[in-house]
Amino acid sequence: MERSPLHSLHLELGARLAPFAGWEMPIQYKGIVSEHEAVRNSVGVFDISHMGEIEITGSGAGAWLNRMLTNDCRDLGDGEGQYTLLLNSEGGVIDDLILYRMTPERYFLVVNASRVDQDREWMRQHLSDGVELTDRSGEFGAVAVQGPGSASLWAQLAPEYPLPSRNGIVEFGAEGELILCRTGYTGEDGFELFAPTDRIAGWFSRLIEAGATTCGLGARDTLRLEKGFPLNGSDLDEVHTPLEAGLGFFVKLDKPGGFIGREALVAQKEAGLPTRLAAIRLNEKAPPLRHGYPVVGSDGSTVLAELTSGSLSPGLGVGVGMAYLPTDYIRPGTAVFVSIRDKLHPGTVVKKPFV
Repeated sequence: MERSPLHSLHLELGARLAPFAGWEMPIQYKGIVSEHEAVRNSVGVFDISHMGEIEITGSGAGAWLNRMLTNDCRDLGDGEGQYTLLLNSEGGVIDDLILYRMTPERYFLVVNASRVDQDREWMRQHLSDGVELTDRSGEFGAVAVQGPGSASLWAQLAPEYPLPSRNGIVEFGAEGELILCRTGYTGEDGFELFAPTDRIAGWFSRLIEAGATTCGLGARDTLRLEKGFPLNGSDLDEVHTPLEAGLGFFVKLDKPGGFIGREALVAQKEAGLPTRLAAIRLNEKAPPLRHGYPVVGSDGSTVLAELTSGSLSPGLGVGVGMAYLPTDYIRPGTAVFVSIRDKLHPGTVVKKPFV
């Protein structure tokens, strides 16, 4: 397993480490619920050094990216970013990522840790003249600062480095000595900080000293699930399309030139979606939901799907999860069961987000 440049600090802080996407990462420090609540109510800091960073440069960079990704990067100005997806020829999701435009000829992509190699090789297979791809994943460490107090904490800590606006990016130093992005994966205000691997520990320590609560991947999962945000490799995969995942807003079927996977999406839309990623909330307290638990129809016997994600929601106090249900079962209010250790627990299909 690979280790974050913050690994020794995690050990000093008493983090519980576990494998994730080929990395040894902190799952929790003092507890998932307390870390979750810190982000909802104040400010938390996560190590996201496992994420990948890919730079696309050249005179044809923008046009090429528009043929590779589902969103329309022509909408971006310098210093702006957007959520987008990289698809295979069948319309399945290779990765969901954030694309930032630094200049008209330079773009910065933040990609999921488990998909760095696949993303890079897929894009290289389709590379065009006038476009250069550089995998910079080994150069950066990164942290995500999330919560309603994140902007004020940063303004006090480093006023010389102002945050960008929502979905923006700003770079300080000629060689990317500090990059700040304003997105997030928790549903709260926040930002991401990228710095060279030998400098990220200093920033991490300063953020903690300023009052940010250290948070692990356990809290990140409960936070994003409460907001209905999909997780690549669980809720997103190369079998289901972004239309089935409810991400059609980020798919521009009508943009000039199209994109890889477009034809499959058009055909699926015309034929009717076979499944949709639906949100399921248990009606009562039960053991936490987990990936792979069967979702059963109201007749108590028909297995409709398996949970792609599941957990106990700290904000609701009951289990929540998501699953690709047949379209006849996706209407909010539909009764279902979730099988936990061969016992059926009643639940209801609800609108996203849960919280």
